[in-house]
Amino acid sequence: MTTEPRNLILGVAGGIAAYKACELLRRLTESGHRVRVIPTESALKFVGAATFEALSHQPVHTGVFHDVPEVAHVRLGQHAELVVVAPATADLLARVAHGRADDLLTASLLTARCPVLLVPAMHTEMWEHPATRDNVALLRSRGVIVMEPASGRLTGVDTGPGRLPEPVEIAELARLLLERPDALPRDLTGRRVVVSAGGTREPLDPVRFLGNRSSGRQGYALAAVAAQRGAEVTLVAAHTDDLVAPAGVRMVGVGTAAELRDAMLAEAKRADVLVMAAAVADFRPASLTDHKIKKTDAGPPSVELVTNPDILVELVGLRREGQLVVGFAAETGDASGDVLHHGRAKLARKGCDLLVVNAVGEGRTFGQPDNAGWLLGGGPGISTEVELPAGSKALLASRVWDAVAARLS
Repeated sequence: MTTEPRNLILGVAGGIAAYKACELLRRLTESGHRVRVIPTESALKFVGAATFEALSHQPVHTGVFHDVPEVAHVRLGQHAELVVVAPATADLLARVAHGRADDLLTASLLTARCPVLLVPAMHTEMWEHPATRDNVALLRSRGVIVMEPASGRLTGVDTGPGRLPEPVEIAELARLLLERPDALPRDLTGRRVVVSAGGTREPLDPVRFLGNRSSGRQGYALAAVAAQRGAEVTLVAAHTDDLVAPAGVRMVGVGTAAELRDAMLAEAKRADVLVMAAAVADFRPASLTDHKIKKTDAGPPSVELVTNPDILVELVGLRREGQLVVGFAAETGDASGDVLHHGRAKLARKGCDLLVVNAVGEGRTFGQPDNAGWLLGGGPGISTEVELPAGSKALLASRVWDAVAARLS
């Protein structure tokens, strides 16, 4: 989605993941932003300056003695509206934490007064070292956003936490910070969160199923934002549009409504917050045919349906003291009332603490990068009704987590 052009700095430190900065740069520039790439000298050993210049249409320098009359090491940071450093190596984190200004990137970071997003990438042992952890804690205490790294294949045969998150996720967080600079406080630290996402599929035969249009994007955004706000997150994911697993999030894959129910009930036992963002099929075929149903001259066969369990109601019924349950309602208006009317009725019927109501249909919500709606809150003396303006699904997620954090506190 093309947005109002903003002035961004993309810092690139010297790690093997520097090649992914090219994809991130492409995403940022294709969103319409003016991006100045500032690599370190070691970063240029992985990706050449010509590549960054070609993709950004901006000059690339590493030292403070370029453009001396323009005082670039001061001006670049002053004019930036967002700084993203990806990858941010252990060395870069240490230099920034201790206020070093020995190259153009670190000097620009000292003069920047905009949101700063550092995206670590390093081997697991380096990420988990007490020195790195202390540097990260110090940076976060100053308001710097240090993204949780992904877990997976590193260089060589090593695997573990420390992998650079995928460029699409970094770009989405960058967009969120441009929409709302204070969207990622660490107010969920120590909390256990379980989010469901995607659409369930109920098999009819080996090739056919009953499903819905859910892409899973909103649930993934909720999980991603919660993880970056400090929560321990489990994402119970049904079928999605090949979405990238959010960094720092534990994944549990499911297919049918019954599998989703079992997973959510199991994960609920140790969770502080449960979010039912998945689109669960209301019905399933009464029986599953073990062979493909053939088309015959007799016409289409009739399919007997049975009702799936209401997972949200079950979670509310099993809710323990202090546990919060958040539901989602995809609604369309009809002769009996508008979307908000049906949302209010659903909140009363389901009994959850918070309910996000979305209007669907006509190119809205399902499969789209943006979302809007209302956040309804239940409970004696704490009923709320807040409009959620249109914006990225990460922005809507941040508003939901604001309400959750307020209730938890």
